[in-house]
Amino acid sequence: MEWLADPTAWAGLLTLIVLEIVLGIDNLVFIAILADKLPPSQRDRARIIGLSLALVMRLALLAAISWLATLTTPLFSVAGFSFSGRDLILLVGGLFLLFKATLELHERLEGSGHDSGNRKVEAGFWLVVTQIVLLDAVFSLDSVITAVGMVDELAIMMIAVIVAMAIMLLASKPLTRFVNAHPTVVVLCLSFLLMIGLSLVSDGLGFHIPKGYLYAAIGFSILIEAFNQTARRNAIRHAARRPLRARTADAILALLGGRRTSPGSDEASPAVPPSAFAEEERHMVSGVLTLADRSVRSIMTPRSEISWVDLTAGAHELRARILDTPHSYLPVCRRHFDDIAGVARAKDLLADLLETGSIDASHLRAPIYVHESIPILDLMDVLRDSRGQLVLVTDEYGAVLGLVTPVDVLEAIAGDFPDEDEAPSIQLLAPGQWRMSGSADLRHVEQALDLSSGLAGTGYTSLAGFLLTRFAELPPVGAWLDHEGYRFTVSELDDNRISMVEVARLGDA
Repeated sequence: MEWLADPTAWAGLLTLIVLEIVLGIDNLVFIAILADKLPPSQRDRARIIGLSLALVMRLALLAAISWLATLTTPLFSVAGFSFSGRDLILLVGGLFLLFKATLELHERLEGSGHDSGNRKVEAGFWLVVTQIVLLDAVFSLDSVITAVGMVDELAIMMIAVIVAMAIMLLASKPLTRFVNAHPTVVVLCLSFLLMIGLSLVSDGLGFHIPKGYLYAAIGFSILIEAFNQTARRNAIRHAARRPLRARTADAILALLGGRRTSPGSDEASPAVPPSAFAEEERHMVSGVLTLADRSVRSIMTPRSEISWVDLTAGAHELRARILDTPHSYLPVCRRHFDDIAGVARAKDLLADLLETGSIDASHLRAPIYVHESIPILDLMDVLRDSRGQLVLVTDEYGAVLGLVTPVDVLEAIAGDFPDEDEAPSIQLLAPGQWRMSGSADLRHVEQALDLSSGLAGTGYTSLAGFLLTRFAELPPVGAWLDHEGYRFTVSELDDNRISMVEVARLGDA
């Protein structure tokens, strides 16, 4: 028992226990398949009896092979190498481990694995137990040979086998689940088998490799794998902080062939050829999945572009104003936009003008207000209850910032639907050149330019807002800004706002 005071022996024991457990995973899987043929009430009993008998058989096989390994009398010589019984055991065992580890690595890397099948077969209790024992005899060869190659003391080998088998008996289900969830651990242990098999072959040929070198390499590899598993857990924990809906949206967009919406996202998704889905389809799906992330300000018609009628104006001016606008609903105000009397349909206003020559304020509908912080999904409920009526958006001070209609929500998903008095907010002038309105939605700008990172930021939702933030002042006409391979040039100003921007790819500018 001198090995009890040897730290190397204890290191070999711990390493051997880990290897025996990993090598027994496939054994557990097949035993679970065999036990599944029995009624549920007999499965645990069959598993325990089968593995207990297999443990006795494995210890006997271990003692036999360990005794054979002590036969050092040369039996024959080949090319100057003399071979004893021990040398043959080590050589054959090493080749077996090399073959088994290579085969298992191939199956793991190719993704084929073991096929358990789907058929249910009725079998007797002791027939299943017998099959478990015979099956374990086959799976015992690699673990027994590994034990012989790892350590020299038979007591250490038997302790490792007993501890590993006890752990597998007590924690078969969690153990199988852990190994299946960490495939790199299995690949690492199979690489250990390759190293141990090479060591056995070299010993069989007369070239001894000190066990300390093996333990050092295995220990270093286990340390690196522990770092790798820690990094994976931290990455998963970091990804889990993002909402599940956002991660799902990223995965779906990646499947559609589009870029991920979150630059920091690191979930891997299967690659799909870009031609699998049309660009318009990807943009529409992206609009649906990202709709809840958008603010009302990003989809509303801003105050400066709202068409409204003055309740105090003359009949001729009112009729001309109503006929010039293509909108079906209009805000009705008194002298200025901040004094809103109500909302009315254009045809109802024209009917009042034809009948009485003025607008009857009692026929106006009460305006519907929402705060700018309302979520888009809640806004859709408000629009649904408004029965097609426009909804006014206000800030915390009650000032009207803009208005929203059901068409604005549709445009956020499918792109612009310009009215008769409007031009498209994004116009393609030539390959690599665009003319964009300053009020163009930044998400539509990103889609048109296929930008890899978002333009949107805090406090602005339009192209003009993006440029004003970058310039930090109202730029003059002709001012330009380069961003991600594109040049944004201010081409028109309307008082104190940017009304039109020319965009060109730098290679085509």
